[in-house]
Amino acid sequence: MLESYIRSRRQEKDILLMTHIVLGYPDFETSLALVETMVQAGVDLMELQIPFSEPIADGPVIARACQKALERGVTVRRCLEAAHEAAANNDIPFLFMSYFNILFKYGTDAFVQRAREAGIKGAIVPDVPPEEGDEYLTAMTAHGLDPIFIFAPTSTDDRMKIVARHARGFVYCVARKGVTGEKTEFSRDLDGYLARCRRATELPLALGFGVSSPEDVDALRGRVDIAVVGSQAIRVLEDKGAAAVGEFIAGLRK
Repeated sequence: MLESYIRSRRQEKDILLMTHIVLGYPDFETSLALVETMVQAGVDLMELQIPFSEPIADGPVIARACQKALERGVTVRRCLEAAHEAAANNDIPFLFMSYFNILFKYGTDAFVQRAREAGIKGAIVPDVPPEEGDEYLTAMTAHGLDPIFIFAPTSTDDRMKIVARHARGFVYCVARKGVTGEKTEFSRDLDGYLARCRRATELPLALGFGVSSPEDVDALRGRVDIAVVGSQAIRVLEDKGAAAVGEFIAGLRK
């Protein structure tokens, strides 16, 4: 489903935008207001992160947001309810982003089923390698959700082919080594990496980790299908408030 949506949307736009919020940060009312604001600003897809205490792929901005949400009592059940509300009121695909312990504790099949019932279209679970993801992949297939897997600059060509065999919807290409939220230089070196990604899969490619400005998004036009903006939107929220997030998102593709 996500692949056909992305390909259709790409007929209208030269690059799509996927944003990311942490559910329950700073509170659920603001989370849902941010969803509305981002959709109105033209976002094409959105990650809804379920907070986890050890977010190993995330940098300090998102990790801090997760920690504060957990301190305020955010639960998986409440995140599922918020996701349902977001998907029911906004006509873009939503994906869950979280870590496998969340699914394992809830019950993997039960979690995926509940996600589908909430209107979620896919999931990014970065600590599930495909070789150890039989239960997860079986549940995702059974309930019609797309598992989004990750390529990294350190992935070998053989590794990319293995990952690509299990991916659906699109592949998330990490722009550099490290965690989210740090500055990335979109140099010519990126072209070689993305060429390897393109050879490994025919799925659309998203690129994230360090995408934070109109210049960054412009640098990705013609190189990937989706630019992923995460930490910077949280910084804008914290520094200037929710209303400023819409202006920031709307300005990314100008």
